[in-house]
Amino acid sequence: MQITWLGHSGFRIQIEGATLLIDPWFSGNPMFPADRRAEAISGATHVLLTHGHGDHSTDATAICKELGIPLVGIYDLVSHLEGQSGIATIGFNKGGTVDLAGARVTMVNAVHSSTLPGAGGPVAVGSEAGFMIAGEGQTIYVSGDTDIMADMQWMGELHAPTIGILAAGGHYTMDMKRAAWAARRYFNFRTVIPCHYRTFGALEQDATEMVVALPGVQVIEPQVLEPISF
Repeated sequence: MQITWLGHSGFRIQIEGATLLIDPWFSGNPMFPADRRAEAISGATHVLLTHGHGDHSTDATAICKELGIPLVGIYDLVSHLEGQSGIATIGFNKGGTVDLAGARVTMVNAVHSSTLPGAGGPVAVGSEAGFMIAGEGQTIYVSGDTDIMADMQWMGELHAPTIGILAAGGHYTMDMKRAAWAARRYFNFRTVIPCHYRTFGALEQDATEMVVALPGVQVIEPQVLEPISF
């Protein structure tokens, strides 16, 4: 199994028979080297979206069209994008589980917002979510953009994720302190990978506070397009 950061909240996860692109954002992403786009999407089997904001969804339909692969996410959002672009989609909802080439993906709650641009301003389409991705003897919790929430207690108990990919940049999501607190309180992670940070000046620039707050947990500060193997 490999997890590769694509900058900001984007990840490439190779698990079971699937190569999943989570929230891939390339156009205008200052963290992503534009000349490596083909490398980032090569062999992808599915694109997953946690919500509609442009720093997560801007490139999703173009990738799906280019590769002929489905867009996966909350029913309202992916159905809207399907109607606009004609791409194939797999729409489901919180509590639902889909099998993506052997990877079992369950949609779970998040606390944020989810909009797409409209003529008169932002338009709500579906709602924000996270994912539990199970396969190869591991479960990965992709938090999506969220703050701490009480739901994390049952999510940790029921799914028992071993790897946490946690939004931790602050301003729009949890910061390092809050994400580390949630990891200690609700989960028993072996590995935590922070994301949604370093992209802009308004966000946290390193994970030192998280590393200090999570002794005994492997906190990996990812580097763009450098695979992490498990």
